[in-house]
Amino acid sequence: MSETSRRGSSDVWITAAYEALLENGVDAVKIQPLARTVGLSRTSFYWFFEDREELLAALVALWRQKNTGGILRQAEAYAETIVEAVLNVFDCWLNADLFDSPFEFAMRSWSLQSADILAEVQSADQLRIAALTQMFQRFGYSETASDVHARAIYLVQIGYISMQTHEDGPSRMERIKDYVTVFTGHTPQPRELERFFARHRYTGPVAADRQPTAATP
Repeated sequence: MSETSRRGSSDVWITAAYEALLENGVDAVKIQPLARTVGLSRTSFYWFFEDREELLAALVALWRQKNTGGILRQAEAYAETIVEAVLNVFDCWLNADLFDSPFEFAMRSWSLQSADILAEVQSADQLRIAALTQMFQRFGYSETASDVHARAIYLVQIGYISMQTHEDGPSRMERIKDYVTVFTGHTPQPRELERFFARHRYTGPVAADRQPTAATP
């Protein structure tokens, strides 16, 4: 067995810690149980981390990079209309590569036990809302209206996560048009919905209803 195989890697430990956090909360993120999970010795952990606190800090950094980073990138993505901009943000709620909802729930649960993590979560909330507010401002909404629209989008989604609301794919897709209308004050155009549905590989009845019946001259 190679030296690398005996020691593992920092990613191995972070992945194990992430899975433990999601399954059983932060109290389950302990070195010895993680060592048993990954099949490595406890001492191998210290090749990569000074202590448990450093591993926990790596989890926070991962969450910050993925979830806050995902929302910020989508809010800043190119869009021709505010409807397209909001649909870019909606990609986060449907693509776990952009935003990890179970990770978000776990972090918010952790924040109930730690003032430091609560501060991290509150800071992330402000950054995300600010990015969404700026998105609306780019499309001519006033400062106050932008803030209200941004909070409506964000707080609804955090409510979904905090309440552990589960929707099947078709049900959520059927609500997309009306959600966008409520959040923006504009009804999505068929082409805007078609592009959104296409990138999420949705071909259900709502998507079919949006297909043009004839080519336009």
